[in-house]
Amino acid sequence: MNAPNNDTVLEFSNNYPQADDVLLSIIVPFYHDDPVPLITALSQQAQPQVELVLYDDGTSDGKLSQRVTKAITTAKLPAKLLTAAQNNGRSIARNRLRDAANGKYLLFLDADMLPKQATFLDTYLQQIQSDNPDIIFGGFSVSNNATDKAFDLHRALSAGSDCLSAQQRNILPAKHVCSSNLLVRKDILLSCPFDSGFIGWGWEDVEWAARAAEKFTITHVDNQALHIGLESTETLIRRFRDSADNYARFVARHPKLARQLPSYRTAKMAAKMPGLKLARPLFSILARDKWHIVPMSLRILALKLWRAGWYAEKLA
Repeated sequence: MNAPNNDTVLEFSNNYPQADDVLLSIIVPFYHDDPVPLITALSQQAQPQVELVLYDDGTSDGKLSQRVTKAITTAKLPAKLLTAAQNNGRSIARNRLRDAANGKYLLFLDADMLPKQATFLDTYLQQIQSDNPDIIFGGFSVSNNATDKAFDLHRALSAGSDCLSAQQRNILPAKHVCSSNLLVRKDILLSCPFDSGFIGWGWEDVEWAARAAEKFTITHVDNQALHIGLESTETLIRRFRDSADNYARFVARHPKLARQLPSYRTAKMAAKMPGLKLARPLFSILARDKWHIVPMSLRILALKLWRAGWYAEKLA
């Protein structure tokens, strides 16, 4: 048998009867994350006219694939798994999910999330049926009960800047859109797809929201998903560094919005710091806090200055 090429996508579907007119497709991209708890939670909230589509973006983990396939087989809603031969990135994954979905509306969820309320899907379905919205972002929250210190920095960072109320997010709607817990009418995604020029992690969702906001209405509501898959400090440091190219692409396309964001102001400030490159290792050491003695506010500031240093180079 020939080895799959880079564009090969295998498909597995369960036998659950599908409605002729699918109203909502829940679409979940993942790369190494385990979506089985999410599949189970969504199955418990299953409704007619709802389907589930997952996309494995080249994880190449046979055991994980078996667990996902088993969960799909027993799910109480139509579900299918698309498996890519290699990792193609977040934008391509989301565009492929869009093409595979049958629903009038698409709900993006990350694999490491869970509905926070038992009425999670009901809330979205009611809004679809009553308002025919363009785009809705429901927000997310993080657990305060975790004890693993490896994730303390991400938990604190998210709680302070990402876990905002709908009222706070609606002040600048495009700024606070993430491609997780995001409800979008499918025709909007067809006319305004995610930009596949964004490689790796970061900024493809904000850039998409900036373009979409030019023609469509973004509404923020309080229908949160719980983010259970927090990243370690090492992963955050790596991702913040590697997202610099994506950030520069976003700024070049949307300079007006970019200038309203704290990341832009911090990057500009960092560019004026003498010896910035020499200071970057210190920022990463403070953010890591291997001795568990640095105040969390200082660790967050150090992480943001670490990111700002890399971003400043791209904006120079």
